[in-house]
Amino acid sequence: MKSPRLLVVAALLLCAPGARAEEGMWMPQQIPALAAKLQALGFTGDPKSFADLTGQPMGAIVSLGGCTASFVSPDGLIVTNHHCVTGGLQFNSTPERNLLKDGYLAATREDELSNGPGSRVFVTTSVVEVTREITGGIEAGVSDRARYDTIERRIKQRVAACEADGSRCRVASFFEGQKYFEIKQLEIRDVRLVYAPAEGIGVFGGETDNWRWPRHTGDWSFLRAYVGKDGKPAAYAKDNVPYRPAHWLKVSPAGVKPDDLVFVTGYPGTTSRHQTFAEVKEIVEWSLPRRIRQAEEQIALLEQLTKNDPALALKVAGRVQGLNNGLTNSRGVLEGMVKGGALAKKQAREEELVAWIAASPARQQRYGAALAELRDLQAKGEATRERNAVLAGLAGASSYLSAAQSLYRLSIERPKADVDREQGYQQRDWPRIREAMDRLQRTIDPVADRALFRWALGKAAALPAGQRIGPLDQAVGLDPAMDAAAAAAAIDKYLDGVYAATKLADRDLRLAMIDKSTADLVATGDPFVKLAAALEPLVEANREASKDRAGAYARIRPIYMDAMVEKAGGLLAPDANGTLRVTFGQVKGVDARDGLFYKPQTTLRGIVEKHTGEGEFDAPKKQLDAIAALRAGKPTPFFDKGVDDVPVNFLSTVDTTGGNSGSPTLNGRGELVGLLFDGTYESVSSNYLFDEVKTRSIHVDVRYMLWTMAEVDGATRLLEEMGVAAQAAVPSAAVR
Repeated sequence: MKSPRLLVVAALLLCAPGARAEEGMWMPQQIPALAAKLQALGFTGDPKSFADLTGQPMGAIVSLGGCTASFVSPDGLIVTNHHCVTGGLQFNSTPERNLLKDGYLAATREDELSNGPGSRVFVTTSVVEVTREITGGIEAGVSDRARYDTIERRIKQRVAACEADGSRCRVASFFEGQKYFEIKQLEIRDVRLVYAPAEGIGVFGGETDNWRWPRHTGDWSFLRAYVGKDGKPAAYAKDNVPYRPAHWLKVSPAGVKPDDLVFVTGYPGTTSRHQTFAEVKEIVEWSLPRRIRQAEEQIALLEQLTKNDPALALKVAGRVQGLNNGLTNSRGVLEGMVKGGALAKKQAREEELVAWIAASPARQQRYGAALAELRDLQAKGEATRERNAVLAGLAGASSYLSAAQSLYRLSIERPKADVDREQGYQQRDWPRIREAMDRLQRTIDPVADRALFRWALGKAAALPAGQRIGPLDQAVGLDPAMDAAAAAAAIDKYLDGVYAATKLADRDLRLAMIDKSTADLVATGDPFVKLAAALEPLVEANREASKDRAGAYARIRPIYMDAMVEKAGGLLAPDANGTLRVTFGQVKGVDARDGLFYKPQTTLRGIVEKHTGEGEFDAPKKQLDAIAALRAGKPTPFFDKGVDDVPVNFLSTVDTTGGNSGSPTLNGRGELVGLLFDGTYESVSSNYLFDEVKTRSIHVDVRYMLWTMAEVDGATRLLEEMGVAAQAAVPSAAVR
């Protein structure tokens, strides 16, 4: 059922003078209301097709639980980004067979590899508004904590009912708690690695080019979804069969040209454009600088540790890639918020809102207290933020401690009724916990873990007296009066003991711990379990405090959003929240800064120019040979005669963020013309304040994918499966 409020928001967008539809990660059911804008951009299809989640093209779009992907054949073949399958490549790699470096192509379906424990494909089957069921009937005078508990319990009950048929469900909040929608998904559990190009293609440019333009990265890979012989989701088994999706995307070898209309459909993670100025100010002045410092320190530590240890480098590759990606993003956001003036603009907009509220007694009565209450909540959270961040960072640094804390919490939650268990520890979550404990075996390493945990304990040792983590101090033997050298000595002594005694690196023992009671778990005597038990009271106190604040936010934020919506005349799009969205724009370059214009497309010529033969710019020889043959006019079975270059990446004005990685880029006919994989450095701060002028997203061009598959990697089996014929694949005018 369509929400009247959401349709009004979209409709008002069309009427607003100078409005830019490029801003907005729209819910699929909103797209029909944007028909006039789409037609003005050249769309000739039916906008209602985007509202039909079981039709074409939306029925082909899937989530990987952190990235987006899409079906591209009737036999469950899935295309996504290369960086979205790093875990699967790492899972199947050894020092002697490094798939992260060399890539992988399954010669037959029998050669397709398990993508590892925990790999999932989620196909959204329905979205239903359940606002009344979640927040209806809650009395205005109820306490904030009671409000939270009521909402949480109703969500759990709704999810349980939704999942009775074996689906995976979620109840998501939209417009800061104004609306709630139930999302139902088919969960496919047997996911296999089919094809990923070599590192010199899939990660070409590395961190040097990350979030940068011009870009020449072949960021694509292929997976396949498998199910049981009965067609239902099943765990990995050799006799499983390919999933048969009702819909899959048709590939358009013609690609795109500048000014073409493009759509991106996917699962963007989160944006925070509706946060208050105080909240964004804390992010700019505290969170981002802290995040940058910590990433820099961890990267330096891991690089030094793995310099002469290829096996260890392989184990921590995913962590290092994630740290580097987050670091570049955080630097770009901070620069855009401060030097780019986004923070000042955010402040100015909030001041306008305050003045608008004050100008009307009715508005003052309805909205006047909301901002002040939100500021008070923000200030309370800041009081212990350093201690709480360090406490959370301990498990982030140590896989041993993270596993121990999960096991300990699970032992506490298991005896409860399922509706009373903490989210994340309900029965629906137990298979995921087991898979996480199993998957840990590929990455857990005592040398790297100890180094990172030592670093995290150093942060705890440096906390001021009023912010100390008491149970940790007692366990490690730390004292606020200690100087740095004494604290380091105490930490090393403690670490010598725990890493010598722990058994958590043993996969079978770790999995056996999942079913133990709290008493039996503690009785194992494992030092990390002992530390998890000691920290749990403080962790639980923080959890309870966060619930109290969440209850207050559930009361205040909808009022704040009502004010935002009314002031804007309905011209607001919901923040991204990990649910299926549609965004659209055009293929366009941009004036990045004074004297620098970004052209909208790059080509193979740029790969040759950037190639150095080492490090991040080491294109495979077979690719360079294929480029040379193409430029020399040598006939190929894939291209018409006369083609001497191929588009590689392109820019568009679509509004995207993390989680959109792997999202299919569609032309006006709903055909696949590329994959979204990144944004530009100048626009990453748009997560907090959208920049209508400079925001650009980066896509890999489908023509580069097809050319590489045919002329470099010999993936003709997959091309045939996708219905792409040789010679007819790419027209002579390959570069537009």
